[in-house]
Amino acid sequence: MNKILVLFDSATGNVKQMADLVGAGAALVPDTDIRVLSVEEAKPADVEWCDGLAVGSPTNMGVLSWKMKRFWDEQMIDTWMKVDGKIACAFSSAGGWGGGMELACQSIHTVLMNFGFLVFGVTEYAGRKMTGHYGAVACKAPRETEVQESCKLLGRRLAEWTALYVHGRKDQHPDAKDIPRLTPADVE
Repeated sequence: MNKILVLFDSATGNVKQMADLVGAGAALVPDTDIRVLSVEEAKPADVEWCDGLAVGSPTNMGVLSWKMKRFWDEQMIDTWMKVDGKIACAFSSAGGWGGGMELACQSIHTVLMNFGFLVFGVTEYAGRKMTGHYGAVACKAPRETEVQESCKLLGRRLAEWTALYVHGRKDQHPDAKDIPRLTPADVE
């Protein structure tokens, strides 16, 4: 069984909505167990349990939130070397476009890499002009279809990668499936 944890902090509910969409995307991969947990309710055992981790945070001055950082600084410190090699990705929402969401995703990646996670971005397009190279991003709530699809694509890709690399399920490789993939030529 593929195990995905979507861990999030959400001050206004926007990142929670994104987390639910990321979880919905992961659910598209068969035989995947998904936990969507806030940083307040998650425990280090939840992170140890998962094969793949999606971390979401509001953008706070271009970086992850203090609550998410505190979780990794204080609660996760004893799991050092216990989560090494797990697959992870990031997502973030800010108050406006250009608000630093991709920087926040990169700051999440930095924390995860320090714990030994293998982080990734999504190269394909989720819609016109919408990629997830650094993770899924939203301006406030994920209202636009392209933003919603980006969140789902991130979750699906996380579940596909863990199914493939952790469980050896080659049928879950994105290129092995008959899923329409958008390319730059499709969206110009």
